[in-house]
Amino acid sequence: MGWLSDIFGGGSGIKQAMQEGAVIIDLRTAYEFDQGHIPRSLNIPVDRIKANLDRIRGFNKPVILCCATGSHCWEAADILRDAGISRVINGGAWQSVLQKARR
Repeated sequence: MGWLSDIFGGGSGIKQAMQEGAVIIDLRTAYEFDQGHIPRSLNIPVDRIKANLDRIRGFNKPVILCCATGSHCWEAADILRDAGISRVINGGAWQSVLQKARR
């Protein structure tokens, strides 16, 4: 998987990560998540990422981040990478990740 796909969440990067059993983390609020989300995705709001670092580290799988528009993904990706979690993909908006994963 190329580094640009890892950073920007290219369609092939998301597809490859999904084939490797990636964990999808939806950074939206619980209310937003309840209104619609990717099946089997986890809801960890962006303001709870730091509190969940050990849990996320324990997955030992690629992590795909998504949110409403993609803006929170950058912040969360920085936090995860600073914590030593290197297989992080900024998927952007959750609907976009859903479409890329289905292709």
